[in-house]
Amino acid sequence: MPDPSHRPLRIVLVEDSVLLREGLVRLFQEAGHVTVGAFDDAEDLVARVDAADADIVVLDVRLPPGYRDEGIRAALDLRAHRPKIGILVLSQYVEGVYARELLAGGGGLGYLLKDRVASLDEFTDAVRRVHAGGTVLDPDVVRELLAARPDPLASLTPRERDTLELMAEGRSNSSIAERLFIGVGAVEKNIGSIFVKLGLDDSGSEHRRVLAVLAWLQRS
Repeated sequence: MPDPSHRPLRIVLVEDSVLLREGLVRLFQEAGHVTVGAFDDAEDLVARVDAADADIVVLDVRLPPGYRDEGIRAALDLRAHRPKIGILVLSQYVEGVYARELLAGGGGLGYLLKDRVASLDEFTDAVRRVHAGGTVLDPDVVRELLAARPDPLASLTPRERDTLELMAEGRSNSSIAERLFIGVGAVEKNIGSIFVKLGLDDSGSEHRRVLAVLAWLQRS
């Protein structure tokens, strides 16, 4: 039986650069996906997505007519109406306030900077992870999200810092419990405290764990 996680995705693309738009359409096709809509503006994005029965939307932040925040505002509107659809923001700009609003809606979100996409394989993998409900963030976006909180790790206790360090190693809660010789419940309590101290609100998704780990990795 085919793996449903590898079925072709139906993608709506919103990008005003003709060359980049056509290049992404070809990239998606080579990756086995279908671009069901390719537009140069975000007008009526919700209706377009509904009509195309899309799985994920890839869009820029600044789009016609004003080239300010049309794209990311459309993404917020789409998230409000279609909370389950994946959204991947691909831009030259970091809009920290809007990124935080998008993250508040849960997982299935990516925010990558165009000039920092290292490889086509990584990009197509990011598309798949966002569709699966994951969170994919460029480190510069994380820095912007954490910039308003000076030294966000300073308030953590030694045990909480140990917990966060093991989280950064990719360990599960049970593995962390074994390494720290404590119960899984204590680990969960530590993680909850870490989220509160880092100001990562509970939206019922895994993106808080991602942000917490990235805060650790970005420490000086």
